[in-house]
Amino acid sequence: MKRIKFLIIPLLLVVSLLSAFKEDNKIRIFMIGDSTMANKDIRGGKLERGWGMMLKNFFTDDVVVDNRALNGRSSKSFIVEGHWQKVVEQIKPGDYVFIQFGHNDEKKDTARHTEPGSTFDDNLRRFVRETRLRGGIPVLFNSVVRRTFVKSSTAVEDDDKRDNSSAGLKEGDTLIDTHGEYLVSPKKVANEMDVPFVDANKITHDLEQGLGPEGSKSLHVWYKPGEVPSLPQGRQDNTHYNVRGAYVVAGLLVDAVAMEVPDLKDFVCHYDAVVATDGSGLYFNPQDAVDGMPDGKAVTILLCEGEWRKPLVPKGKKVKFVLRDGARWVK
Repeated sequence: MKRIKFLIIPLLLVVSLLSAFKEDNKIRIFMIGDSTMANKDIRGGKLERGWGMMLKNFFTDDVVVDNRALNGRSSKSFIVEGHWQKVVEQIKPGDYVFIQFGHNDEKKDTARHTEPGSTFDDNLRRFVRETRLRGGIPVLFNSVVRRTFVKSSTAVEDDDKRDNSSAGLKEGDTLIDTHGEYLVSPKKVANEMDVPFVDANKITHDLEQGLGPEGSKSLHVWYKPGEVPSLPQGRQDNTHYNVRGAYVVAGLLVDAVAMEVPDLKDFVCHYDAVVATDGSGLYFNPQDAVDGMPDGKAVTILLCEGEWRKPLVPKGKKVKFVLRDGARWVK
């Protein structure tokens, strides 16, 4: 009996060490930025999502995404409030840091405002420099577009109100830039410091321009009164994404990342739908995901961490399920 006991203890130790080794050898991506990237509160059926909230679904289990982006922050306030220091302290050699600011650096209040070509660039340089000092790999992004098809003097301020003060103005057919020189700084710093750069603005511009003024609303928290229970009064938000919008944008940006950071390319994956309990997927349960898939087309659905009941798959639907680490079927 004692011999068996002594054999079990080393075996458990080996299993524990292997588990820790597996976790330590995963690729880790930190994300820092503003509300367009951040994780969101989903209580009460809220529909707002940041694209960073969805990003983990576009990588294999070899990659861990740690999204530290926060609503309302600029490059300045993210540093001053101590959020950047908390990230720096956890960066290990080989970790990636995805950096995307601009929306709130444009704001007039002194707590957040920075100047492109000056203080904004300095903050981006600091993120890059301090990431590298820890052995990390920085990746710079410029800001995603605002859905603005009309010249608006309030477009920047509308971010915080999560409503469109120019809603009464007639929209045209051409998306209008609201970021100006704040789009130039990330690219400039990237070139200067030899950092991978993702032109998120161009990618999202082409997406929204292609959909047009009406179709692009489907990406945003843009709902009529009574259209969704969580927003009985409706909302006309040109900045923040809804579930579908965040998912689409994350999918486009991950492909751009794969182009600019080839070492991540082999870990990128795409699914027709994702099911997750934390709001990071398109659906909250497998049955709704199956019901949302078209007949006749072969589709793949990713199930994130958790226990899932097998859904009823009607005849005519060709569905393949992929289970994340930590996901399993239950009866």
